[in-house]
Amino acid sequence: MAGKQEDKAAAKEAARAKRAESRARRSQIFEAFKMQRREDKALVPLMLAVLLGVAAVAFLIGLIWDMQWLFLGPGVVLGALGAVLLFGRRVSRTVYKKADGQPGAAGWALDNLRGNWRVTQAVAGTTQLDVVHRVLGLPGVILVAEGAPHRVKSLLAQEKKRLSRVVGSTPIYDIVIGNEEGEVPLRKLQQHMMRLPRNISKADVDRLEKGMAALASRGAALPKGPLPQGAKMRNVQRTLRRR
Repeated sequence: MAGKQEDKAAAKEAARAKRAESRARRSQIFEAFKMQRREDKALVPLMLAVLLGVAAVAFLIGLIWDMQWLFLGPGVVLGALGAVLLFGRRVSRTVYKKADGQPGAAGWALDNLRGNWRVTQAVAGTTQLDVVHRVLGLPGVILVAEGAPHRVKSLLAQEKKRLSRVVGSTPIYDIVIGNEEGEVPLRKLQQHMMRLPRNISKADVDRLEKGMAALASRGAALPKGPLPQGAKMRNVQRTLRRR
């Protein structure tokens, strides 16, 4: 009897925690919506356009079989989903726009990568806040640098030389964050990395991670300046991706 009561109490507590988490998630999304709406005047009209547009298309398709009202319900649901996806994209664009050019922005973006990436921040750096981050994934080793291009190039060369002793023939890519020719804009960092060829297996990734863990990090610490404005919306983006 006591065991059943404990199980019931545990189930109630789990349900209560789940409801609280759901309320917190909705509150977070609503706050993000209010923040985005203040800065993005086109947000609400565009979301309404997507919702009504998809619903109208579904209604018109339904007219072909004289089932327009049956098609309208799924159309509204799909329209709402499209509006939420639009909201998430515009939030992401605003966050990256504010973060662009700020010290530590690349490290922040890497921390938000989707997928199985092993990120080690600030493996090399200078007192001028130039930093190189290391990412390990199926393409191999990716070095991501942020800062003055003429300074980070030497940092990248040094880190490549250091890594080559451990990774052997594994490809090493280098990326410089910026908006000039040959650089990768912050907002396109993940897209650029996802396009890299898959050169090694997951087992190789695990093996290389162990080997690189032995390397002493002689880089500078991640810049301590203010976090990119809007970075606190990171969890909102993750929440929207899960919904």
